[in-house]
Amino acid sequence: MGEIEQKPTPGSRLGAPENSGISTLERGQKAPSTPSGKLMSIKIQMLDDTQEAFEVPQRAPGKVLLDAVCNHLNLVEGDYFGLEFPDHKKITVWLDLLKPIVKQIRRPKHVVVKFVVKFFPPDHTQLQEELTRYLFALQVKQDLAHGRLTCNDTSAALLVSHIVQSEIGDFDEVLDREHLAKNKYIPQQDALEDKIVEFHHNHVGQTPAESDFQLLEVARRLEMYGIRLHPAKDREGTKINLAVANTGILVFQGFTKINAFNWAKVRKLSFKRKRFLIKLRPDVNSSYQDTLEFLMASRDFCKSFWKICVEHHAFFRLFEEPKPKPKPVLFSRGSSFRFSGRTQKQVLDYVKEGGHKKVQFERKHSKIHSVRSLAMQPTEPNSEVPKQSPKSASLTFGEDAPSPGGRSCQQGKELKVSAEELGSHQNPALKKSPPGSTLADGATRVPREEEDEEEGVKDRVQPSKPQPPQPSTGSLTGSPHLSELSINSQGGAAPATATLSPNLSPDTKQASPLISPLLNDQACPRTDDEEEGRRKRFPTDKAYYIAKEVSTTERTYLKDLEVITSWFQSTVSKEDAMPETLKSLIFPNFEPLHKFHTNFLKEIEQRLALWEGRSNAHVRGDYQRIGDIMLKNIQGMKHLAPHLWKHSEALEALEDTIKGSRRLEHFCRDFEQQKVCYLPLNTFLLRPLHRLMHYKQVLERLCKHHPPSHADFRDCRAALAEITEMVAQLHSTMIKMENCQKLHELKKDLIGIDNLVTPGREFIRLGSLSKLSGKGLQQRMFFLFNDVLLYTSRGLTASNRFKVHGQLPLYGMAIEESEAEWGVPHCLTLRGQRQSIVVAASSRAEMEKWVEDIQMAIDLAEKSSGPNAEVLASSPPDNKSPDEATAVDQESEDDLSASRTSLERQAPHRGNTMVHVCWHRSTSVSMVDFSVAVENQLSGNLLRKFKNSNGWQKLWVVFTNFCLFFYKSHQDNHPLASLPLLGYSLTIPAESENIHKDYVFKLHFKSHVYYFRAESEYTFERWMEVIRSATTSASRAHVLSHKESHMY
Repeated sequence: MGEIEQKPTPGSRLGAPENSGISTLERGQKAPSTPSGKLMSIKIQMLDDTQEAFEVPQRAPGKVLLDAVCNHLNLVEGDYFGLEFPDHKKITVWLDLLKPIVKQIRRPKHVVVKFVVKFFPPDHTQLQEELTRYLFALQVKQDLAHGRLTCNDTSAALLVSHIVQSEIGDFDEVLDREHLAKNKYIPQQDALEDKIVEFHHNHVGQTPAESDFQLLEVARRLEMYGIRLHPAKDREGTKINLAVANTGILVFQGFTKINAFNWAKVRKLSFKRKRFLIKLRPDVNSSYQDTLEFLMASRDFCKSFWKICVEHHAFFRLFEEPKPKPKPVLFSRGSSFRFSGRTQKQVLDYVKEGGHKKVQFERKHSKIHSVRSLAMQPTEPNSEVPKQSPKSASLTFGEDAPSPGGRSCQQGKELKVSAEELGSHQNPALKKSPPGSTLADGATRVPREEEDEEEGVKDRVQPSKPQPPQPSTGSLTGSPHLSELSINSQGGAAPATATLSPNLSPDTKQASPLISPLLNDQACPRTDDEEEGRRKRFPTDKAYYIAKEVSTTERTYLKDLEVITSWFQSTVSKEDAMPETLKSLIFPNFEPLHKFHTNFLKEIEQRLALWEGRSNAHVRGDYQRIGDIMLKNIQGMKHLAPHLWKHSEALEALEDTIKGSRRLEHFCRDFEQQKVCYLPLNTFLLRPLHRLMHYKQVLERLCKHHPPSHADFRDCRAALAEITEMVAQLHSTMIKMENCQKLHELKKDLIGIDNLVTPGREFIRLGSLSKLSGKGLQQRMFFLFNDVLLYTSRGLTASNRFKVHGQLPLYGMAIEESEAEWGVPHCLTLRGQRQSIVVAASSRAEMEKWVEDIQMAIDLAEKSSGPNAEVLASSPPDNKSPDEATAVDQESEDDLSASRTSLERQAPHRGNTMVHVCWHRSTSVSMVDFSVAVENQLSGNLLRKFKNSNGWQKLWVVFTNFCLFFYKSHQDNHPLASLPLLGYSLTIPAESENIHKDYVFKLHFKSHVYYFRAESEYTFERWMEVIRSATTSASRAHVLSHKESHMY
């Protein structure tokens, strides 16, 4: 072995041929010499779990060791990888490429350094080399084994199936089961073995390279892909985890992402002792503080995480490696640490412009060898990327439930490679660009070019050659103020035509947890071109999209039934909190419905598959209809009528039992806090009756669309007659159940009332009004029933329930406008027999709604038998006039923010119930509005875009209960986030907004703007119709006439 005269260049580390003859150094600049002297042996554990020994000079910097490993592997894209080891304090840290190895690894004989993936790009298609993707696939396999990559059972089985395909080749059931018996990839593998084998059967003909690609395609959509958690606490002492990704810094609670700070928002990162500080860019519209502070276990933990953040920012955001700071003359302050190595842009440019020999490499644990396919001449980007298999693509869209993975393969024998055998290979020169700089106290400042950027503008990083657009994804993130539902999702690809790391800024201008959900614009694939092509392949007939609506809403209906038949029943069985008589009344009457509709959905989806042309049947037109399936199954539903009649009895029995059992009350309340119970529990008991009305509406649209001569018209008309008869029979029961459910739901939001639910009482309207008192106008929540008007204020309790302040019996009440008398806009005076109050609405329209409903309720009370002496026995008396005020009627501004904390602490109440939404948005909603909303339920895929984002994200969206619920896919059990629509405006984007797409509608409330894109004209009109029902409240006369036309 001879001594090395020069330090290996980045080109040698990336495996450039010796005769490349191209230098990365500036003219006149010499490469630094590699320290000579005594050699030290360091054991490196590779991603396939083999160990190899490398000998390097003791005084050599860490870069020499990483170069040696990459050169040994012939790895061109080595900059995505790093070396990690436990330091003398047992803290796992990354090897600093600039510091001498001997100063970092104090006892090399007793330390095993791991070669692992360090930087996970937003899109695996940016990895140009097959070997690189293979190593990434090994990393995914390893993360599954160590429980770092959590996912649900479907994703786990799909990931393992791709690993099996890569290792043993095409499907053979006997070999599959033998291989799975010998290799445990995930803890629950035995339970998932059948599903793994089933998925593997779909991968026939898939090469190992394609398997790696598909594995990464599934993995990159998972919440924890490429995430290393670092324990910390927020300012209030709440335990959280911090992590860093290509998009920025992430905040987790357990394995659930609850917040994110994108690089575009971050101005400075620093640490002081154990405190990690994030300074955000100033924004006049933001409602959070300028600097966020997190407390970590020790200074070493804090500094280690800060270094990782500095490196991720530099790698994904800068044009080139930042230059070192000049050494201070007298003394230094803060850390001198900086990122060393190529940035992602430099790696992409180098691989794209350079030519490399074909290099054969061995896949450990695989029967198949692969040959790297880069030719000696420059190639087009992603020339090696295998085409995605349609079979597996349909199964990879978003999974998030925890399911830790299996075990890595066994270690191999040790090998020895000397770093002195490395040559001084060099690579093509790269363009320069302003680098970032480091600051004192361990802070790093974002480069000036980025500081000048406005929010939502992409990085000014342009590839040197135009590239074809690629799908890009982002991350569903949020603002420092959290709503009730957390977001589960992780970033994806960036458009190669514009930037390497998407600058995706969250919509954080929130005044309350209800103004907008925890939504940001990353984590689902942006599929503009894919969706366009898919849309062109599918039928364009309106009847097809009506049939498709049956399928999409049926999926949601089945999920709602499973809340009762699966989730609630399973929870009940674990705790003895419910009497057997109640169990026998609820579950036996829902299980037959679930079984029936499961088969119904299967028939619909099979018919749609034929309709879409996935067989030759569509040529004859035999299956371009759905009336026959609807008629057959609606006739079958008649046999389920006895179960439907029992639902009213089940609802009343459940509420009566809850009233007499505090244990059952707490049990049901705890169940409602679970994410899967995204609506009040008793709402799910009404779903079967509501579903009948949906069938009726669909059939009405089909009969209206088809001419009488159409082959499907006769079946559709017969099915409509059948379902109309069923709806008419159950209509009175449904009206009674809806009122009962609403009264019980409101009871949970009120304090100071015991007998709200009484025979004959009907709910009419609830909403926010301002009550005039001696203290001025104070916000109050009003509840109007057919016999009494309650007014309340939101308490400062943990549950933020509404405390009843007073009641006004409607018998003998008079209502009059008094704007001129009090000088308050939209003002009303309500004169009761015992007291009078003055209230003001937020708008003229709101005032008219209240006047109409209160006058109607007064008329009903006058026609009744007379006044009820004790309407609310436990309500506090309140005989104050507008000129009098006591302390009990005062409400501080703290009420509006009592439920909000800094990062993820959540109040135990449901923050997006109608009562709280109306409170925050100063609006109201009536029982008639609820009845219309029941008819206008919809679900399906939509593409969503934020005001400042650059791409569209595909989401599964469910509209119900005046709210949009967002899922990654229809298979998910609970929503990622929700968007209550009361108060939002629904419009079409203007020309100036540059939304050059078809079928786009816009939702906006104050500064919050969302764009949604439908797949066809019909679905666009349907979404507009149902959302308008939530954002625009129709007059009572119009609604009643509409309901009569439906012939209930």
